[in-house]
Amino acid sequence: MRSRKFVAFAWFFVLYLLAVILFGAWVRITGSGNGCGSHWPACNGEIIPQAPEMKTLIEYTHRLMTGLCGIFAVVLVFWSRRMSGPIFRASLMALCFLIVEALLGAVLVKRHLVVDDASVERAYAVELHLANTLLLTASAALVAWRASLRHDEATFVPPAAPIARILLGFALLVVLLTSVTGAVTALGDTVFPTQPALDGTLLAKIQADTSPSQHFLVRLRVIHPAIAAIAALLVAGVLVATIARRGNEGTARMQLAVFALCAVVCQTGVGIFNVLLAAPAWIQIVHLLLAQSVWIFTWLVFLASASKPYVRRSW
Repeated sequence: MRSRKFVAFAWFFVLYLLAVILFGAWVRITGSGNGCGSHWPACNGEIIPQAPEMKTLIEYTHRLMTGLCGIFAVVLVFWSRRMSGPIFRASLMALCFLIVEALLGAVLVKRHLVVDDASVERAYAVELHLANTLLLTASAALVAWRASLRHDEATFVPPAAPIARILLGFALLVVLLTSVTGAVTALGDTVFPTQPALDGTLLAKIQADTSPSQHFLVRLRVIHPAIAAIAALLVAGVLVATIARRGNEGTARMQLAVFALCAVVCQTGVGIFNVLLAAPAWIQIVHLLLAQSVWIFTWLVFLASASKPYVRRSW
């Protein structure tokens, strides 16, 4: 019973992390990054802001959500001490990445790398922030995955072939790098918004954005769709191969691969609409959610293909 409760809490933590990440994107999209001024962790020099503006409410809410996430992470660590060593170590990793995540957020605020700032420093900070976010969600998913395994010889599932694990590791690297370029593209769309290209002006807009006179964020955002298209083909190919190679290895791996493949297909479609509609706020949020879904599901497929003698996951 205690184990089932821990599994439920671990997966809840993953979902809550996603909510915090999406709300963080909303802070950027609404230009609320300076809602608490340059103060951190206080908000405009106060613990609880008095008569706050809307942007202050948005930024302060995100900080409260992050703080609550930290409490959940600490609970996860202490609770996991009663579980196995690998689960405890994974929960410690999640806590460490969460601390780094909060510190990176503090750097963005203290150095005024928010709202309309279009510096190279902010671009690097955003890339690092996104990479750490992916490592954080991967660590949290690792906790939930390991806690969900049943150690029963009757349900033993053999590991995937070494080449399959190598290809899945390559797919994860591709997803990470693509997501990092996407973070810079999202920054460019926020600082330098454009108009929808549904009237056939997409090619002209691309030509204008690639002009040497444009800001580097404008020029870089043209690159991401091309990288994402290639990445989608590569990752989808690996996932299709994983599904086709199921053999006698059980269905969990195949099911996760199907979920990951569906997320890749949906992400590609949403990405096209994101470009055509000039990145409206709601599509940016959906795009980020699907990016995290591709990452997490591909990571779970990799874990299900581990060389260690794990057994079938208890769904």
